Amino acid sequence: MKKLYMSAFFVCTAAVFYAQEVIWQKDIKSSTQDFLSQVTTTVDQQYLVTGSSIQAAGKSSAPSATSKQNNGYDFHLVKLNQQGEEVWEKYFSGQNHDFLSATVSTQEGGFLLVGTSYSGKGLDKKDASKGGSDIWLIRINEFGDELWQKTLGTSQNEEARSVIQTADFGFMVAGNVQNAANGFGSKDVIVTRLDKNGKVLSEIILGGRGLDEVEKMIPTPDGGALLGVYSRSGKSINDKRLMMNDKINDQLSFINYPKSSENFGEGDFWVIKLNKDNKIEWEKNFGGKGDDHLRTMVFTSSGYIIGGESRSEKSGNKTVGIEEGTDVWLISLNTKGEEQWQKSYNFKNRDILMGMNVINTGNGKNSKGVLLGGYTQAEGRTDADDETFWMMYIDNDGNEQWRKHVKGESKKKEERLSDLKMNKDGSIVLAGTSAEELGKENWKIVKLGDQQIDQLIEKQNIKIYPNPVSDYCYVEIVELLTLLGHNSYTL
Repeated sequence: MKKLYMSAFFVCTAAVFYAQEVIWQKDIKSSTQDFLSQVTTTVDQQYLVTGSSIQAAGKSSAPSATSKQNNGYDFHLVKLNQQGEEVWEKYFSGQNHDFLSATVSTQEGGFLLVGTSYSGKGLDKKDASKGGSDIWLIRINEFGDELWQKTLGTSQNEEARSVIQTADFGFMVAGNVQNAANGFGSKDVIVTRLDKNGKVLSEIILGGRGLDEVEKMIPTPDGGALLGVYSRSGKSINDKRLMMNDKINDQLSFINYPKSSENFGEGDFWVIKLNKDNKIEWEKNFGGKGDDHLRTMVFTSSGYIIGGESRSEKSGNKTVGIEEGTDVWLISLNTKGEEQWQKSYNFKNRDILMGMNVINTGNGKNSKGVLLGGYTQAEGRTDADDETFWMMYIDNDGNEQWRKHVKGESKKKEERLSDLKMNKDGSIVLAGTSAEELGKENWKIVKLGDQQIDQLIEKQNIKIYPNPVSDYCYVEIVELLTLLGHNSYTL
């Protein structure tokens, strides 16, 4: 039976907004150090906040948790509605440490969770360890109930970093593997493609002769993916692509791709375009003589924007310098990987970029600009607005339009943004950790209304997605009259 989901959003255009208004703030408190990895906007415009926590006794979703409590980190999920009220909270536990790295909202409804597991079989984990740390995938429905799970790994240590859903409703998972038998360096990138039920379809390993860590993967319109890698590797000594006949993740063969470019400095941005068959189309390396750390990427109407932080002056193929400490560095590429522009931005001390959201025209075919989010980490003395969430808006050419710091309803000593998401109505959700001292981080989620962002959003009276429709259809109705609330319907 086909399902139709309808969501009604009512926005008051006559209301007077301040430049920045805290709509609500949600603080999820803990007595231990909690890690927040991501906030994911659901298809019905609610929010799934995900990370890793050491849970209080008795809160596990595992049936055996009451008789044997896990004392390590677990996958921790909290779903919030549009008003910031908790819808449900879930933990997924192994018998050792398990760290949730990334989440994707699926087109069919529900989510795929991907993390790094140090656990064997037991509690919520149904598969034995492959050896060392493994990649643990859990598919859940919109209520947090498990649909299936999968453990990927070898006898070496693997770690999960990013996940996307592909056009055929399958998934691609990106992570890292240490000292792989058929790898290139001390740490290589591993990308696994799976179908919608978790069956492994293909797997590749990419790397140079040093350390390479994937930080981000985003889907591309042609059904492929773009990988963003923090690379401390030069060109691989092995300059041939090899088909390895070794059983990994129940797969009889996989392909490894050696890095074909040298590094310019201590650490560079390494960008790799994969096609829908998990094969490399092109790769590019960007950096100066210092350490440049890639963090995130977005797809725009003109190509891609690659972002991270840089300690490099003008050198290598880096054409912009730095002002102080570590600055935010952006590179714009077209779809062939050719550079369009570079820009550098300074807040103070060590500036860390954590997220980017593209603002598009109403038809979604053209980009208006990009909203960036991050925080500035103090190096020594703490200045004003250090350890505070910040946002910055740039136009399509990378020119800064404005920047703002976000304290929310409270401000603690140590606050670090993990992720930000912009909603279709122009509101913004920022999620990160907040603590008076390191080691006692709580989760802090702030929803903002911002007049300058609101003016950029072209609101549509009705929107249907995905388009074309298959088994599932979501309909958004926007009534520009008064702020009444939100409802979801299944027909």
